[in-house]
Amino acid sequence: MILAKRPEVDRFLKSPDSHIRAAVIHGKDRSGVSERALTLCKAVTPDLNDPFNVTFLTEADIDGDAVKLEEALTALSMIGGRRLVRIRLSDGKGSIDKAIAAALTVHAQGGYNPDAMLVIEAGALGRESALRKAAEKSPGAVGIACYEDEVGDVARMTREALGADKVGLTADALERFVGRLPRERGLMRQEIERLVLYIGPGSGRTIDTPELEEHLGVEPDASLSDAALQAFGGRPAPAQSGLRRALAEGESAVMAVRMAAIHLGKLRRINVLQASGAGPKEAAKAAGVFWKQEAEILRQVRAWRLELLDEVQDSVNTADIATKTTGMPEALIAERLLLEIAARAKRIGL
Repeated sequence: MILAKRPEVDRFLKSPDSHIRAAVIHGKDRSGVSERALTLCKAVTPDLNDPFNVTFLTEADIDGDAVKLEEALTALSMIGGRRLVRIRLSDGKGSIDKAIAAALTVHAQGGYNPDAMLVIEAGALGRESALRKAAEKSPGAVGIACYEDEVGDVARMTREALGADKVGLTADALERFVGRLPRERGLMRQEIERLVLYIGPGSGRTIDTPELEEHLGVEPDASLSDAALQAFGGRPAPAQSGLRRALAEGESAVMAVRMAAIHLGKLRRINVLQASGAGPKEAAKAAGVFWKQEAEILRQVRAWRLELLDEVQDSVNTADIATKTTGMPEALIAERLLLEIAARAKRIGL
């Protein structure tokens, strides 16, 4: 079954129908895919770290053990509640696509544990994808394609996010802000969060265009932004010194990891736009690249292809979790991440 209209997609993500046992969420905007998948997963089970009710798999897990997915879908909940099986795909390998499609078909018909929910996150799946076909034709599964948000959707999302923190923008300021936002969900959310902090969460303030321009005119976290730029450019020493300078200025290691994620998102966004026919400068502008960094980032884009960025994304996600949960020195985690990225960059010719 295909879900395409925004209201029906939003309703399903927040309250999935009980007869639906599988969902394939796919699209070029991986941040948008992840955001929607997370909403659905939390609707199935609030605690996504529950080892008894949640199983998380990647294509590497499935490729290395053909029965691992079947075992996950067959397992029963030990403590009650609906089981969740999450799969995150990256490169769309044909054999994996077909294997998961076969398992999805059986599961959607109730062939495994009928109380388990299978949620699959994937990149852009073409119409020839066996997985996409299986989800769209089965009455027990749904396929949701994530496309670039329209201006009206971005404006609505911005108003809702600002309203939740009791702040706002005038109509002119909202139009200006939306026009400056990159079109990747993850980057949008980060820019909106930054605006909320600037206005003052819970302050009840609504700012106009002149005050918004003061916010937009400031390049935030300059040292951390430069550290990420240097790392992805294959320059470990400047990246390391930029990070240490930022930490000395009071920035956090958590924010350093986040800035690396933002930079990665911009490279990914430019890659996707260029693959769709956009020119380099047009793609850079749409991704929210600061004009002074445009030449360097476009140089990086030529080397950082999407499959390489997916590998780095795993490292960024691991570092993000580590800074918040492991008790290890946060600065060391962030520094190790930037040096790893710089080393990868050098290996691909940067």
